[in-house]
Amino acid sequence: MPIDLSKVKEYSNIEMLAKQMVEGFITGLHKSPYHGFSVEFAEHRLYNTGESTRHIDWKVYAKTDRLYTKRYEEETNLRCQILIDNSSSMYYPEKTYGKIRFSIMAAACLAYMLQKQRDAVGISTFSEEIEWQSPVKSTPSHIHNLFVKLQQLFEQVPQYKKTSAAQVIHQIADKIHKRSLVIIFSDMLENTSQQEELFSALQHLKHNQHEVLLFHVVDEKTELNFEFAERPYEFIDLETNEKVKIHPNQIKEYYKENIVNKFQRLKLRCGQYKIDFIEADIGKSIDQILLPYLIKRQKMK
Repeated sequence: MPIDLSKVKEYSNIEMLAKQMVEGFITGLHKSPYHGFSVEFAEHRLYNTGESTRHIDWKVYAKTDRLYTKRYEEETNLRCQILIDNSSSMYYPEKTYGKIRFSIMAAACLAYMLQKQRDAVGISTFSEEIEWQSPVKSTPSHIHNLFVKLQQLFEQVPQYKKTSAAQVIHQIADKIHKRSLVIIFSDMLENTSQQEELFSALQHLKHNQHEVLLFHVVDEKTELNFEFAERPYEFIDLETNEKVKIHPNQIKEYYKENIVNKFQRLKLRCGQYKIDFIEADIGKSIDQILLPYLIKRQKMK
């Protein structure tokens, strides 16, 4: 059942909706697509009489005069970095901010699912540069803090900000020192002249042995098929505020040919680099986009 993104505003709780969605459509997976091998400290809990004293935290006892044990959680070998494009073009369509809101909710679902599987998750937002970057952890408190940030991002007022995905991806590749899964949410609306640099940045991640998943977030109806009513429009570039008045039929075929060629090149390059390329049409429900990838990944294990 499709999730109405406007409900996030109504309930003002991305964390609740992410949990609801994950429990609803991901619990159908019979096993985790990821596998663990080590442990990390999670939290303290009161010591119960009869338990092993091996994990008692004696420093805490000295301060509080109460016995607490350290609780550990299994951690997988997976470390995940989620990148969310926060440039102006991601706030399209103007009435719904559909691309950025889809990206936020999909990222929230993945973060919650990964944490349930004891995976470490971090989130970064970017436009021309990295705007915000969290640590990579797997504790419940950390995931809650990520949800708080995503909630703030969901409610953020759009500003005129250009995209420099290539530059940011290079920076992220240099920052990640352990092999990771890198998930990118972006419309990849780089200038055509910068497309080779974008390919180089994606290859940089793969060269560093990272697994890369690109959610290409678009409004297929208008951005790919250029479906507009038969009347003149004033089109506005969301990243530069440049305006042009034109009738859609005058440029529709030319536009479609160019945009399809541009994104087809991106898809082909991702295939060459063994990058998972997911066409994320915001006209579809989140489960329609996420679930096929998760099933595919599960079968690969």
